[in-house]
Amino acid sequence: MMAVVAMIAAGMTACGEKNPYPGYEKTQNGLYYQFYNQNAGELPQPQDLMEVGISCTVNDTAVVIPVTDNVMQLMESQFAGDLFEGLAMMHKGDSASFIVNIDSTFMKLMGQPTLPEGFASTDVMRFNVRLDDFYPESEYAQHLAAKVKKTTDERIAKMKEEHAEETAAAAEQLAEYLAKNKITAEPTESGLIYVMTQEGNGEKPEVGKMVKVHYTGKLLDGTVFDSSVERGEPISIPIGVGQVIPGWDEGIQMMSKGEKGVLYIPYYLAYGDRQAGEKIMPFSNLVFDVELVDFE
Repeated sequence: MMAVVAMIAAGMTACGEKNPYPGYEKTQNGLYYQFYNQNAGELPQPQDLMEVGISCTVNDTAVVIPVTDNVMQLMESQFAGDLFEGLAMMHKGDSASFIVNIDSTFMKLMGQPTLPEGFASTDVMRFNVRLDDFYPESEYAQHLAAKVKKTTDERIAKMKEEHAEETAAAAEQLAEYLAKNKITAEPTESGLIYVMTQEGNGEKPEVGKMVKVHYTGKLLDGTVFDSSVERGEPISIPIGVGQVIPGWDEGIQMMSKGEKGVLYIPYYLAYGDRQAGEKIMPFSNLVFDVELVDFE
């Protein structure tokens, strides 16, 4: 595809068309592009999710791009020579610049009725893009979970290093609590301890699933700081993607539908070195009575 595009651009130049953007080539649809780093391999397909570093300028003015968590979906081109045509030309690890029609981009891609005040049709709209990865939409939750885990592991390691004394004290407190209550279940690799009190149906939620959970959260001294049971309504959350504390992300995935149990969560898998609400102080180990009511 790139070879064909290059031939088209070369042919147009040979016909005498003056290139207004030195260093850029032009596709048959009118997209100007320049690659700073270009790899080989597979190309993304429509509907794939793309992890990108992206910025946009109009002349020398930065424009806010509606991209969530540096992830955008590759769509079919919305007009000739649009940004999606450029993105479809990129391989993993590529970086490139694309110059597009400013009117069509604002109105067809960004949903603006007119050009924003201060911009004109003759202005140069340029996207600078780095493509870090791409994958089918169905794999989004797994990729997000992997990123969340990596970030969480790094944060925990740093926290333990910076608060070695507090970490040791919290570990001793949790060990004493477990011994006093004769809890002998083995911790997971992360340090989480889970004790099942009622079996479920065996079906466990996958990463990214919405789960309904009833819970009562307590400090080691028995103080209740929150309870969905008291409110009479389970909470609904996506699991495994960083929307709850790490101890929940890991622990709820260990449960099956209808199962009840107790999570014994070390401080670093809970709220870490920060206070949460009025009752949860920094470095607090927590205990949660949980029931996985349902998931979808």
